[in-house]
Amino acid sequence: MLGPVGAPLRLVRRVIALLLGAIVLYLVVTAFQVWQASRRDQVLPVSAIVVLGAAQYNGVPSPDLAARLDHALILWRQKLTSTIVVTGGKEPGDVYTEASAGSRYLAARGVPAASILEETSGRDSWESLESAATILRQRGDRTVLLVSDPFHDERISLMASELGLTPYVSPTRTSPIRGSTRIPYFAKETLEVSVGRIIGFRRLVSIEHLVG
Repeated sequence: MLGPVGAPLRLVRRVIALLLGAIVLYLVVTAFQVWQASRRDQVLPVSAIVVLGAAQYNGVPSPDLAARLDHALILWRQKLTSTIVVTGGKEPGDVYTEASAGSRYLAARGVPAASILEETSGRDSWESLESAATILRQRGDRTVLLVSDPFHDERISLMASELGLTPYVSPTRTSPIRGSTRIPYFAKETLEVSVGRIIGFRRLVSIEHLVG
């Protein structure tokens, strides 16, 4: 027979168990959606291709950034758009931004300067997309083809939508991040998508900046 405290405690335990179960289910569903998005390739004519930045070394794109740029170059050569937006700022002490390294890389492979727009202030995916969206809206452009690593696609697509763009994704398939090394990236994307869809990605990024 339960005492006067036993019944409420049992109810609290059940409520906590249900909440934990709901959270786990939400994370599992989100993980599946992130994985599913990584398999999409939505190639179609757009206003601009937007390449998400990655590390550069003294003006030379890292293998990850080069893979993204090579894919964007393939899409541009298919005449899906005349404009490529390269994004990404620089770390303290760097001479080149990720965007300028990307711009030089594309120009060396035949893309005219008039076809390349540089977003050079972004410190993360949100800031880069926010600045790129501002540039594109001023030109009257809204449909974009986002190029990044596959695990990144769900989050950047949701971010671009929140910023008023109409996004499609076409991930690089030649990234050096592959096999089991992708697991931490998929885990990170799952967590960020899970929280960002609830509180908004602008607020999520603000919180991340506050906590360092």
